[in-house]
Amino acid sequence: MAASIQVARHRTALVRGDLSRPLRTAMADGLLTHGLTVMDYGCGRGGDVGFLERQGFDCTGWDPVHAPSGTRRDADLVNLGYVVNVIEDPAERREALRRAWALTRRVLVVSARLRAETPDTGAVEPFADGLLTRIGTFQKFFEQQELRTWVDQALETSSVAAAPGVLYVFREPSDRVAFLAARYRRTAPTPRPRAGVRLLAEHKALLDQLAAFVLARGRLPAPEELPEYSAIEAALGSIKRAFRVLEQASEQQAWDAVRAARTEDLLVYLALSRFDGRPSFHQLPTDIQLDVKAFFGSYAAACKAADDALFSLGKQETIDAACRSAPIGKAMPTAIYVHVGAVGELPLLLRLYEGCARSYVGRVPGANVVKLGRGEPKIAYLSYPAFDTDPHPALAESTSVHLQTFRVRQRSFAGSRNPPVLHRKEEFLGPDYPERAKYARLTRLEEAKGLYRDPATIGTRDGWARTLASKGLTLRGHRLVSAKSPSA
Repeated sequence: MAASIQVARHRTALVRGDLSRPLRTAMADGLLTHGLTVMDYGCGRGGDVGFLERQGFDCTGWDPVHAPSGTRRDADLVNLGYVVNVIEDPAERREALRRAWALTRRVLVVSARLRAETPDTGAVEPFADGLLTRIGTFQKFFEQQELRTWVDQALETSSVAAAPGVLYVFREPSDRVAFLAARYRRTAPTPRPRAGVRLLAEHKALLDQLAAFVLARGRLPAPEELPEYSAIEAALGSIKRAFRVLEQASEQQAWDAVRAARTEDLLVYLALSRFDGRPSFHQLPTDIQLDVKAFFGSYAAACKAADDALFSLGKQETIDAACRSAPIGKAMPTAIYVHVGAVGELPLLLRLYEGCARSYVGRVPGANVVKLGRGEPKIAYLSYPAFDTDPHPALAESTSVHLQTFRVRQRSFAGSRNPPVLHRKEEFLGPDYPERAKYARLTRLEEAKGLYRDPATIGTRDGWARTLASKGLTLRGHRLVSAKSPSA
Protein backbone atom coordinates (compact mmCIF):
# COMPACT_ATOMS: atom_id res chain seq x y z
CA MET A 1 0.00 0.00 0.00
CA ALA A 2 2.82 2.41 0.89
CA ALA A 3 4.42 1.93 -2.52
CA SER A 4 1.27 3.27 -4.25
CA ILE A 5 1.25 6.52 -2.30
CA GLN A 6 2.07 9.57 -4.40
CA VAL A 7 4.21 11.99 -2.43
CA ALA A 8 3.27 15.64 -3.06
CA ARG A 9 6.79 17.10 -3.15
CA HIS A 10 5.61 20.32 -4.75
CA ARG A 11 3.72 21.24 -1.59
CA THR A 12 6.91 21.53 0.46
CA ALA A 13 8.06 24.68 -1.36
CA LEU A 14 7.57 27.77 0.80
CA VAL A 15 6.90 31.35 -0.23
CA ARG A 16 9.67 33.42 1.42
CA GLY A 17 9.78 37.11 2.09
CA ASP A 18 13.43 37.15 3.13
CA LEU A 19 16.57 35.05 2.80
CA SER A 20 16.42 31.47 4.06
CA ARG A 21 18.30 30.51 7.22
CA PRO A 22 21.09 28.53 5.46
CA LEU A 23 21.95 31.45 3.19
CA ARG A 24 21.68 33.96 6.04
CA THR A 25 24.17 31.77 7.89
CA ALA A 26 26.52 31.67 4.89
CA MET A 27 26.29 35.45 4.56
CA ALA A 28 27.04 35.97 8.25
CA ASP A 29 30.04 33.65 7.94
CA GLY A 30 31.45 35.65 5.02
CA LEU A 31 30.94 32.88 2.46
CA LEU A 32 28.09 34.55 0.54
CA THR A 33 29.50 37.83 -0.73
CA HIS A 34 29.11 40.02 -3.79
CA GLY A 35 31.37 39.00 -6.64
CA LEU A 36 30.63 35.29 -6.21
CA THR A 37 28.26 33.34 -8.43
CA VAL A 38 25.39 31.53 -6.69
CA MET A 39 23.27 28.56 -7.78
CA ASP A 40 20.15 27.53 -5.84
CA TYR A 41 19.68 23.83 -6.61
CA GLY A 42 16.06 22.94 -5.83
CA CYS A 43 15.05 26.57 -5.44
CA GLY A 44 11.34 25.90 -4.91
CA ARG A 45 9.35 29.03 -5.66
CA GLY A 46 12.54 31.05 -6.04
CA GLY A 47 12.39 33.21 -2.93
CA ASP A 48 16.13 33.07 -2.27
CA VAL A 49 16.96 33.67 -5.93
CA GLY A 50 14.74 36.73 -6.13
CA PHE A 51 16.05 38.14 -2.86
CA LEU A 52 19.71 37.75 -3.91
CA GLU A 53 19.08 39.19 -7.37
CA ARG A 54 17.47 42.26 -5.82
CA GLN A 55 20.59 42.63 -3.67
CA GLY A 56 22.82 42.59 -6.77
CA PHE A 57 24.06 38.99 -6.60
CA ASP A 58 24.79 36.91 -9.70
CA CYS A 59 22.34 34.12 -8.85
CA THR A 60 20.39 31.46 -10.74
CA GLY A 61 17.99 28.75 -9.59
CA TRP A 62 16.52 25.47 -10.74
CA ASP A 63 13.71 23.33 -9.39
CA PRO A 64 12.21 20.18 -10.96
CA VAL A 65 8.65 21.39 -10.26
CA HIS A 66 8.58 25.17 -9.89
CA ALA A 67 11.50 26.19 -12.12
CA PRO A 68 12.30 23.28 -14.50
CA SER A 69 13.58 25.68 -17.16
CA GLY A 70 15.95 27.37 -14.73
CA THR A 71 19.68 27.33 -15.33
CA ARG A 72 21.77 24.61 -13.68
CA ARG A 73 25.29 25.98 -13.88
CA ASP A 74 28.61 25.80 -12.09
CA ALA A 75 28.80 28.38 -9.32
CA ASP A 76 31.12 29.49 -6.53
CA LEU A 77 28.40 28.78 -3.94
CA VAL A 78 25.67 26.20 -4.48
CA ASN A 79 22.72 26.04 -2.09
CA LEU A 80 20.89 22.73 -1.53
CA GLY A 81 18.37 24.17 0.89
CA TYR A 82 15.97 21.75 2.58
CA VAL A 83 15.91 19.51 -0.49
CA VAL A 84 17.35 16.21 0.73
CA ASN A 85 14.80 15.93 3.54
CA VAL A 86 11.80 15.99 1.13
CA ILE A 87 13.00 13.23 -1.23
CA GLU A 88 11.58 9.87 -0.17
CA ASP A 89 13.81 7.72 -2.40
CA PRO A 90 17.27 7.32 -0.72
CA ALA A 91 19.03 6.76 -4.05
CA GLU A 92 17.46 9.86 -5.61
CA ARG A 93 18.24 11.83 -2.45
CA ARG A 94 21.90 10.88 -2.71
CA GLU A 95 21.96 11.69 -6.43
CA ALA A 96 20.55 15.19 -5.80
CA LEU A 97 23.35 15.82 -3.33
CA ARG A 98 26.01 14.64 -5.77
CA ARG A 99 24.62 16.70 -8.65
CA ALA A 100 24.64 19.83 -6.53
CA TRP A 101 28.23 19.06 -5.48
CA ALA A 102 29.26 18.57 -9.13
CA LEU A 103 28.20 22.18 -9.82
CA THR A 104 30.11 23.57 -6.82
CA ARG A 105 33.35 25.47 -7.41
CA ARG A 106 33.99 26.69 -3.85
CA VAL A 107 31.38 25.77 -1.23
CA LEU A 108 28.16 23.75 -1.11
CA VAL A 109 25.59 24.68 1.55
CA VAL A 110 23.47 21.66 2.55
CA SER A 111 20.54 21.99 4.94
CA ALA A 112 17.89 19.65 6.26
CA ARG A 113 15.37 19.56 9.08
CA LEU A 114 16.49 17.93 12.31
CA ARG A 115 14.72 15.32 14.38
CA ALA A 116 14.02 17.91 17.06
CA GLU A 117 11.68 19.58 14.55
CA THR A 118 9.49 16.47 14.13
CA PRO A 119 5.83 17.50 14.46
CA ASP A 120 3.31 15.86 16.76
CA THR A 121 2.72 12.23 15.83
CA GLY A 122 -0.93 12.94 15.08
CA ALA A 123 0.07 14.94 12.01
CA VAL A 124 2.36 12.34 10.43
CA GLU A 125 2.71 8.64 9.73
CA PRO A 126 5.82 6.52 9.02
CA PHE A 127 6.77 6.27 5.35
CA ALA A 128 10.00 4.91 3.79
CA ASP A 129 12.82 6.13 6.07
CA GLY A 130 10.90 9.20 7.15
CA LEU A 131 7.38 10.47 7.68
CA LEU A 132 4.39 11.34 5.53
CA THR A 133 2.67 14.54 6.62
CA ARG A 134 -1.06 15.19 6.68
CA ILE A 135 -0.81 17.16 3.37
CA GLY A 136 0.94 14.28 1.61
CA THR A 137 4.51 15.58 1.71
CA PHE A 138 7.52 13.52 2.82
CA GLN A 139 9.99 14.59 5.48
CA LYS A 140 13.19 12.87 6.51
CA PHE A 141 14.22 14.30 9.89
CA PHE A 142 17.93 13.87 10.57
CA GLU A 143 20.06 13.89 13.67
CA GLN A 144 22.88 16.41 13.25
CA GLN A 145 25.58 13.74 13.12
CA GLU A 146 23.45 11.53 10.88
CA LEU A 147 23.17 14.34 8.33
CA ARG A 148 26.86 15.08 8.46
CA THR A 149 27.89 11.41 8.17
CA TRP A 150 25.54 10.92 5.23
CA VAL A 151 26.91 13.97 3.38
CA ASP A 152 30.53 13.07 4.08
CA GLN A 153 30.11 9.48 2.87
CA ALA A 154 28.17 10.45 -0.24
CA LEU A 155 30.69 13.12 -1.29
CA GLU A 156 33.81 11.39 0.13
CA THR A 157 34.91 14.54 1.93
CA SER A 158 34.56 16.19 5.34
CA SER A 159 31.87 18.80 5.86
CA VAL A 160 31.75 21.59 8.44
CA ALA A 161 28.82 22.16 10.81
CA ALA A 162 27.67 25.72 10.16
CA ALA A 163 24.50 25.65 12.30
CA PRO A 164 21.96 23.07 13.46
CA GLY A 165 20.88 21.32 10.27
CA VAL A 166 23.24 23.35 8.07
CA LEU A 167 26.58 22.11 6.67
CA TYR A 168 29.31 23.59 4.49
CA VAL A 169 31.24 21.40 2.07
CA PHE A 170 34.38 23.11 0.77
CA ARG A 171 35.87 22.17 -2.60
CA GLU A 172 39.42 23.01 -1.52
CA PRO A 173 40.77 21.60 1.76
CA SER A 174 42.74 24.81 2.35
CA ASP A 175 39.51 26.85 2.27
CA ARG A 176 38.02 24.54 4.88
CA VAL A 177 41.07 24.97 7.12
CA ALA A 178 41.05 28.75 6.72
CA PHE A 179 37.34 28.94 7.60
CA LEU A 180 37.70 26.82 10.73
CA ALA A 181 40.84 28.59 11.91
CA ALA A 182 39.11 31.96 11.52
CA ARG A 183 36.14 30.68 13.55
CA TYR A 184 38.33 30.52 16.68
CA ARG A 185 40.31 33.71 16.06
CA ARG A 186 39.35 36.42 18.53
CA THR A 187 39.59 40.18 18.26
CA ALA A 188 42.79 41.17 20.04
CA PRO A 189 43.01 44.52 21.84
CA THR A 190 44.97 47.10 19.85
CA PRO A 191 48.10 48.35 21.63
CA ARG A 192 47.81 52.08 22.24
CA PRO A 193 50.64 54.17 20.78
CA ARG A 194 52.38 56.81 22.87
CA ALA A 195 52.87 60.28 21.50
CA GLY A 196 56.29 61.71 20.76
CA VAL A 197 57.98 58.78 18.94
CA ARG A 198 59.58 60.50 15.93
CA LEU A 199 59.82 57.54 13.56
CA LEU A 200 56.22 56.61 14.24
CA ALA A 201 55.08 60.06 13.17
CA GLU A 202 57.35 60.12 10.11
CA HIS A 203 56.27 56.73 8.77
CA LYS A 204 52.77 56.46 10.18
CA ALA A 205 51.07 55.13 7.03
CA LEU A 206 53.58 52.30 6.61
CA LEU A 207 53.71 51.44 10.28
CA ASP A 208 49.91 51.38 10.49
CA GLN A 209 49.89 48.63 7.84
CA LEU A 210 52.52 46.64 9.73
CA ALA A 211 50.64 47.07 13.01
CA ALA A 212 47.40 45.86 11.41
CA PHE A 213 49.12 42.73 10.11
CA VAL A 214 50.76 41.87 13.44
CA LEU A 215 47.48 42.49 15.24
CA ALA A 216 45.74 40.03 12.89
CA ARG A 217 48.41 37.31 12.83
CA GLY A 218 50.47 37.81 16.00
CA ARG A 219 53.77 37.62 14.07
CA LEU A 220 55.82 39.54 11.52
CA PRO A 221 54.84 39.15 7.87
CA ALA A 222 56.69 37.30 5.14
CA PRO A 223 57.55 39.49 2.14
CA GLU A 224 54.67 38.15 0.03
CA GLU A 225 52.09 38.75 2.79
CA LEU A 226 52.31 42.53 3.03
CA PRO A 227 52.25 44.77 -0.08
CA GLU A 228 54.12 47.51 1.83
CA TYR A 229 56.93 45.14 2.88
CA SER A 230 59.56 46.58 0.50
CA ALA A 231 58.59 50.16 1.27
CA ILE A 232 58.88 49.51 5.00
CA GLU A 233 62.34 47.98 4.57
CA ALA A 234 63.42 50.93 2.44
CA ALA A 235 62.18 53.45 4.98
CA LEU A 236 63.25 51.75 8.22
CA GLY A 237 65.94 49.27 7.27
CA SER A 238 64.07 46.02 8.04
CA ILE A 239 60.72 44.68 9.14
CA LYS A 240 62.17 43.80 12.56
CA ARG A 241 63.45 47.34 13.05
CA ALA A 242 60.09 48.74 12.01
CA PHE A 243 58.36 46.53 14.55
CA ARG A 244 60.75 47.73 17.26
CA VAL A 245 59.48 51.23 16.55
CA LEU A 246 55.94 49.98 17.20
CA GLU A 247 57.07 48.35 20.45
CA GLN A 248 58.80 51.54 21.57
CA ALA A 249 55.69 53.54 20.73
CA SER A 250 53.49 51.42 23.00
CA GLU A 251 53.79 48.87 25.76
CA GLN A 252 55.77 45.82 24.64
CA GLN A 253 53.58 43.68 26.89
CA ALA A 254 50.61 44.64 24.71
CA TRP A 255 52.25 43.12 21.63
CA ASP A 256 53.26 40.08 23.68
CA ALA A 257 49.58 39.69 24.58
CA VAL A 258 48.62 39.82 20.90
CA ARG A 259 51.10 37.04 20.11
CA ALA A 260 49.86 34.96 23.05
CA ALA A 261 46.24 35.39 21.93
CA ARG A 262 46.99 34.33 18.36
CA THR A 263 49.02 31.36 19.60
CA GLU A 264 46.10 30.19 21.72
CA ASP A 265 43.63 30.72 18.85
CA LEU A 266 45.73 28.47 16.63
CA LEU A 267 45.98 25.92 19.42
CA VAL A 268 42.19 25.83 19.74
CA TYR A 269 41.78 25.23 16.01
CA LEU A 270 44.41 22.47 15.91
CA ALA A 271 42.96 20.73 18.96
CA LEU A 272 39.42 20.70 17.60
CA SER A 273 40.56 19.67 14.11
CA ARG A 274 41.43 16.29 15.56
CA PHE A 275 37.75 15.33 15.54
CA ASP A 276 37.43 15.54 11.75
CA GLY A 277 40.87 14.37 10.71
CA ARG A 278 43.59 16.93 11.26
CA PRO A 279 45.10 18.14 7.97
CA SER A 280 48.72 17.52 7.10
CA PHE A 281 51.06 20.47 7.33
CA HIS A 282 51.09 20.89 3.55
CA GLN A 283 47.28 21.04 3.45
CA LEU A 284 47.34 24.16 5.63
CA PRO A 285 47.13 27.55 3.91
CA THR A 286 50.49 29.28 3.67
CA ASP A 287 49.64 31.90 6.31
CA ILE A 288 48.74 29.20 8.85
CA GLN A 289 51.93 27.28 8.03
CA LEU A 290 53.86 30.43 8.85
CA ASP A 291 51.84 30.85 12.08
CA VAL A 292 52.77 27.32 13.14
CA LYS A 293 56.49 27.90 12.54
CA ALA A 294 56.45 31.26 14.31
CA PHE A 295 54.53 30.10 17.39
CA PHE A 296 55.61 26.48 17.83
CA GLY A 297 58.68 25.90 15.68
CA SER A 298 57.23 22.77 14.08
CA TYR A 299 53.88 21.22 13.23
CA ALA A 300 54.66 18.21 15.42
CA ALA A 301 55.18 20.45 18.44
CA ALA A 302 52.00 22.37 17.68
CA CYS A 303 49.91 19.20 17.37
CA LYS A 304 51.33 17.78 20.60
CA ALA A 305 50.46 20.96 22.51
CA ALA A 306 46.96 20.90 20.99
CA ASP A 307 46.42 17.23 21.90
CA ASP A 308 47.66 17.75 25.45
CA ALA A 309 45.12 20.55 25.90
CA LEU A 310 42.29 18.57 24.31
CA PHE A 311 42.88 15.39 26.30
CA SER A 312 42.70 17.36 29.54
CA LEU A 313 38.95 17.67 28.88
CA GLY A 314 38.55 13.97 29.59
CA LYS A 315 37.83 14.49 33.28
CA GLN A 316 34.67 16.38 34.23
CA GLU A 317 36.23 17.44 37.53
CA THR A 318 38.91 19.27 35.54
CA ILE A 319 36.20 21.15 33.67
CA ASP A 320 34.39 21.90 36.93
CA ALA A 321 37.59 23.34 38.41
CA ALA A 322 38.09 25.50 35.31
CA CYS A 323 34.51 26.78 35.61
CA ARG A 324 35.01 27.65 39.28
CA SER A 325 38.20 29.60 38.56
CA ALA A 326 37.03 31.34 35.37
CA PRO A 327 37.51 35.13 35.61
CA ILE A 328 34.23 35.81 33.78
CA GLY A 329 30.84 34.15 33.61
CA LYS A 330 27.98 33.60 36.03
CA ALA A 331 28.82 30.50 38.08
CA MET A 332 25.89 28.36 39.21
CA PRO A 333 25.99 24.97 40.98
CA THR A 334 25.62 22.93 37.77
CA ALA A 335 26.95 25.28 35.08
CA ILE A 336 28.65 28.52 34.21
CA TYR A 337 26.83 30.98 31.93
CA VAL A 338 28.75 33.26 29.55
CA HIS A 339 27.67 35.73 26.88
CA VAL A 340 28.71 34.53 23.42
CA GLY A 341 30.82 37.67 23.01
CA ALA A 342 32.90 36.67 26.04
CA VAL A 343 33.59 33.02 25.13
CA GLY A 344 36.94 34.05 23.66
CA GLU A 345 37.92 35.52 27.03
CA LEU A 346 37.48 32.20 28.83
CA PRO A 347 40.54 30.13 29.80
CA LEU A 348 41.88 27.80 27.09
CA LEU A 349 40.29 24.70 28.61
CA LEU A 350 36.80 26.21 28.57
CA ARG A 351 37.27 27.58 25.06
CA LEU A 352 38.02 24.02 23.95
CA TYR A 353 35.04 22.69 25.90
CA GLU A 354 32.66 25.08 24.15
CA GLY A 355 34.49 24.50 20.85
CA CYS A 356 33.71 20.78 21.00
CA ALA A 357 30.01 21.61 20.86
CA ARG A 358 30.40 24.32 18.23
CA SER A 359 32.41 22.06 15.93
CA TYR A 360 29.55 19.57 16.16
CA VAL A 361 26.50 21.82 15.86
CA GLY A 362 27.93 25.04 14.38
CA ARG A 363 26.82 28.53 15.31
CA VAL A 364 23.29 28.58 16.72
CA PRO A 365 21.40 31.54 15.20
CA GLY A 366 20.04 33.93 17.79
CA ALA A 367 21.92 32.39 20.70
CA ASN A 368 23.63 34.98 22.88
CA VAL A 369 24.36 33.04 26.10
CA VAL A 370 26.32 29.79 26.42
CA LYS A 371 25.74 27.41 29.32
CA LEU A 372 28.76 25.21 30.10
CA GLY A 373 27.84 22.16 32.16
CA ARG A 374 29.93 21.48 35.26
CA GLY A 375 28.52 18.13 36.34
CA GLU A 376 28.06 16.55 32.92
CA PRO A 377 29.60 17.26 29.48
CA LYS A 378 26.77 19.33 28.09
CA ILE A 379 26.73 22.69 26.34
CA ALA A 380 23.55 24.72 25.77
CA TYR A 381 23.11 27.75 23.55
CA LEU A 382 20.42 30.07 24.88
CA SER A 383 18.56 32.81 23.04
CA TYR A 384 17.51 35.95 24.92
CA PRO A 385 16.33 38.29 22.12
CA ALA A 386 15.92 41.27 24.47
CA PHE A 387 19.23 40.80 26.32
CA ASP A 388 20.33 44.42 25.88
CA THR A 389 16.99 46.17 26.13
CA ASP A 390 15.21 44.23 28.89
CA PRO A 391 16.78 44.39 32.38
CA HIS A 392 15.60 40.80 32.96
CA PRO A 393 15.21 39.23 29.52
CA ALA A 394 13.15 36.07 28.97
CA LEU A 395 14.55 32.87 27.46
CA ALA A 396 13.13 32.25 23.96
CA GLU A 397 14.94 29.12 22.82
CA SER A 398 17.52 26.58 23.93
CA THR A 399 19.74 24.28 21.84
CA SER A 400 21.79 21.78 23.82
CA VAL A 401 24.53 19.35 22.80
CA HIS A 402 25.54 16.41 25.00
CA LEU A 403 29.20 15.69 24.31
CA GLN A 404 28.92 11.97 25.07
CA THR A 405 25.71 11.05 23.25
CA PHE A 406 26.00 13.93 20.73
CA ARG A 407 22.25 14.39 20.81
CA VAL A 408 21.07 17.85 19.84
CA ARG A 409 17.95 18.96 21.66
CA GLN A 410 16.01 22.12 20.90
CA ARG A 411 13.33 23.67 23.07
CA SER A 412 11.25 26.76 22.39
CA PHE A 413 9.91 29.01 25.14
CA ALA A 414 8.34 31.44 22.66
CA GLY A 415 4.81 30.34 23.61
CA SER A 416 5.49 30.03 27.31
CA ARG A 417 3.39 32.23 29.56
CA ASN A 418 6.03 32.13 32.30
CA PRO A 419 9.52 31.72 30.79
CA PRO A 420 12.80 31.79 32.74
CA VAL A 421 14.42 35.23 33.08
CA LEU A 422 17.98 36.45 33.71
CA HIS A 423 19.39 38.38 36.65
CA ARG A 424 22.83 39.94 37.21
CA LYS A 425 23.45 40.35 33.46
CA GLU A 426 26.86 41.92 34.01
CA GLU A 427 28.22 38.61 35.29
CA PHE A 428 27.74 37.03 31.85
CA LEU A 429 29.91 39.67 30.17
CA GLY A 430 33.53 40.57 29.61
CA PRO A 431 34.86 43.79 31.15
CA ASP A 432 34.71 45.76 27.88
CA TYR A 433 31.04 45.19 27.11
CA PRO A 434 29.55 48.68 26.51
CA GLU A 435 26.56 48.44 28.87
CA ARG A 436 28.17 46.36 31.61
CA ALA A 437 28.41 49.20 34.13
CA LYS A 438 24.71 50.03 33.70
CA TYR A 439 23.71 46.41 34.34
CA ALA A 440 25.95 46.21 37.41
CA ARG A 441 24.46 49.40 38.82
CA LEU A 442 20.95 47.92 38.57
CA THR A 443 22.08 44.70 40.26
CA ARG A 444 23.46 46.66 43.22
CA LEU A 445 20.16 48.49 43.63
CA GLU A 446 18.16 45.26 43.44
CA GLU A 447 20.42 43.64 46.02
CA ALA A 448 20.06 46.64 48.32
CA LYS A 449 16.26 46.33 48.11
CA GLY A 450 16.40 42.64 49.09
CA LEU A 451 15.05 41.36 45.78
CA TYR A 452 17.51 38.45 45.58
CA ARG A 453 16.99 37.02 49.06
CA ASP A 454 14.94 34.06 47.81
CA PRO A 455 16.56 32.95 44.51
CA ALA A 456 14.12 30.05 44.08
CA THR A 457 11.19 32.44 43.59
CA ILE A 458 12.63 34.89 41.07
CA GLY A 459 13.78 32.59 38.25
CA THR A 460 10.66 33.04 36.13
CA ARG A 461 8.91 36.12 34.80
CA ASP A 462 5.88 35.74 37.04
CA GLY A 463 7.94 35.00 40.14
CA TRP A 464 10.11 38.04 39.50
CA ALA A 465 7.06 40.25 38.94
CA ARG A 466 5.54 39.10 42.25
CA THR A 467 8.80 39.82 44.09
CA LEU A 468 8.94 43.34 42.66
CA ALA A 469 5.31 43.95 43.55
CA SER A 470 5.83 42.72 47.12
CA LYS A 471 8.45 45.44 47.57
CA GLY A 472 6.34 48.11 45.92
CA LEU A 473 8.85 48.44 43.07
CA THR A 474 8.87 48.36 39.31
CA LEU A 475 11.42 48.73 36.52
CA ARG A 476 11.63 51.55 34.03
CA GLY A 477 14.25 50.40 31.57
CA HIS A 478 17.31 49.62 33.68
CA ARG A 479 16.13 51.83 36.54
CA LEU A 480 14.43 50.57 39.68
CA VAL A 481 11.67 52.91 40.84
CA SER A 482 8.71 52.97 43.22
CA ALA A 483 5.57 51.43 41.75
CA LYS A 484 3.70 54.46 43.14
CA SER A 485 5.69 56.86 41.02
CA PRO A 486 3.32 58.73 38.64
CA SER A 487 5.68 58.24 35.73
CA ALA A 488 6.28 54.53 36.43
